[in-house]
Amino acid sequence: MNDFEREQLTPDQVRFNEQGLVPCIVQDADTKDVLMMAWMNAESLALTLEQRTTWFWTRSRQKLWHKGEESGNVQQLVELRYDCDADTLLALVKPAGPACHTGNTTCFYRSF
Repeated sequence: MNDFEREQLTPDQVRFNEQGLVPCIVQDADTKDVLMMAWMNAESLALTLEQRTTWFWTRSRQKLWHKGEESGNVQQLVELRYDCDADTLLALVKPAGPACHTGNTTCFYRSF
């Protein structure tokens, strides 16, 4: 293991893309089902860590989005991980309901 692999990052060391965003995969902490993928910016990352619920940046509406703010399907954060390159996040959550706006448990309910 190299030094980068051993060290623990702080949120300001996450590698955001040119738009200031980082993808976040959301996974059910109990079932391990992948629920969704959404984008985070520095502010939504900070809010997620502070409030222990998921916050994202919606590119279509260009604003912060607290998951469950309208549906009530809040995701309680169990753990937030980062990948080996620090350019993708993994949120392990306890969901209060479906992750998908369609009412499906996961956004990944269709196959090719």
